[in-house]
Amino acid sequence: MPIAVDIDVMLAKRKMSVGELAERVGITPANLAVLKNGRAKAVRFTTLAALCEVLECQPGDLLRWEAEPDAAGAAGAANSIDAIAATAD
Repeated sequence: MPIAVDIDVMLAKRKMSVGELAERVGITPANLAVLKNGRAKAVRFTTLAALCEVLECQPGDLLRWEAEPDAAGAAGAANSIDAIAATAD
């Protein structure tokens, strides 16, 4: 998934357990684990705001975008095909 979740990094910096964070944010430890492990399909802004408030951080400290290796390769291949097609004309 191109969105990486770094909640575990912030938990370590704040010396806080998953259980404590879940309790303070108001979500179940199981739902926090789904988010923390990158298996969540979505996150509510209210949950993100609560995480940021408790961890005293910005959303960008918890979420980051990573390019998928296949996506870059596919775009490069498409550009190569376009270049070959243009020279064939």
